[in-house]
Amino acid sequence: MSAHRPFRKAAAVTAALSASLLLSGCLGLGGKAPKQLLSLTPTVSAQVGPVTSGSTTDAIVLMDPEAERSLEMLRVPVRVNASTIAYLQDIAWVEKPSRQFRGLLAETLRAKTSRLVVEDGDFDVVGRTMVTGRLLAMGYDAPTQSVVVRIELQRQEKAGAITSRRFEAVVPGIQAKAEPVAAALGEAANTVAGQVADWVLS
Repeated sequence: MSAHRPFRKAAAVTAALSASLLLSGCLGLGGKAPKQLLSLTPTVSAQVGPVTSGSTTDAIVLMDPEAERSLEMLRVPVRVNASTIAYLQDIAWVEKPSRQFRGLLAETLRAKTSRLVVEDGDFDVVGRTMVTGRLLAMGYDAPTQSVVVRIELQRQEKAGAITSRRFEAVVPGIQAKAEPVAAALGEAANTVAGQVADWVLS
């Protein structure tokens, strides 16, 4: 039995090295400056020309959402397994993804309503509808080869009612490369923004 142990150990090390080398072509833990910068572009937007006006007390106010620790930096996270996070090489966000999603949601809402939409930081106000929450995922899931955007939000009306809901969009079959991941992130983020906007306005 003992004669086989060195062989088994060597085979296990070889397998681990092979997996590591396979991932190393796509993933990184930091280092070089990215070749591309990623921003979220809305698929719908408010019309050019018409002016939206109204009382801030009647506005929809979007607070800056909190975010998971892996989303507090500008790198695009890659979930390797349940306990390991790496970052996609050659690409980074131009701004924190939580703030970018807030801007995307604001533009999506402006395209769907005539109500005033205010992003937290524009004014120190309490609107008729306050939206806050936490960005849970906006990156690549290696085991399923998919891009995932997930956010949990709370909506509070001036009357006092508070509702909470989790939103998610998944784009499957994506290679762990900068360009396809960037395109899928834009698609998933716009899908979630549309879902959230419909919920806020319902």
